[in-house]
Amino acid sequence: MFAYYKILGEKTFEQLKEKDFSWQYNSESNSIATIVKHLRGNMVSRWTDFLYSDGEKSSRNRDDEFENNLRTKEEIINLWNEGWQCSMAALESLSVEDLTREIYIRNQGYKVVDAVNRQLAHYAYHVGQIVFIGKMICNDRWQSLSIPKGKSVQYNKDKFASPKHGEHFTDELLKGKKD
Repeated sequence: MFAYYKILGEKTFEQLKEKDFSWQYNSESNSIATIVKHLRGNMVSRWTDFLYSDGEKSSRNRDDEFENNLRTKEEIINLWNEGWQCSMAALESLSVEDLTREIYIRNQGYKVVDAVNRQLAHYAYHVGQIVFIGKMICNDRWQSLSIPKGKSVQYNKDKFASPKHGEHFTDELLKGKKD
């Protein structure tokens, strides 16, 4: 699921021009660049030394994450990739036994499985914001990341034309990304 949300963000980025990453609806809203900066800060803080130190690292400057000061798409994508690489490496290193261990975020204890779910929900929330902002910016140029409006009947017809099989709903999307 983490990989799925990463890909949704990236499929949004592909549809945007460089200037779009800094666009804000109003002064109280965040740009895509700011959301990426925040996600990266959160990911590096939470997942670095995940099992052994508090998830809110003293080196994190959370307030700075909300300054809209990134200017290039390359800079934004680099932060995006840094955060996801840190997250995925930590997730991939976990064993089944680790899932019941206790870790801390701001001195509050969590079972590892609960901390992982907390982060998944947090990332899904912000990727949803990125997608929504991307849709607003692209308007009628937007290419749907799921079943396009008015295409549900055909989509279901195609799905039910295939035999029943076991795969995760994200396999199709992820397979396209790996090719």
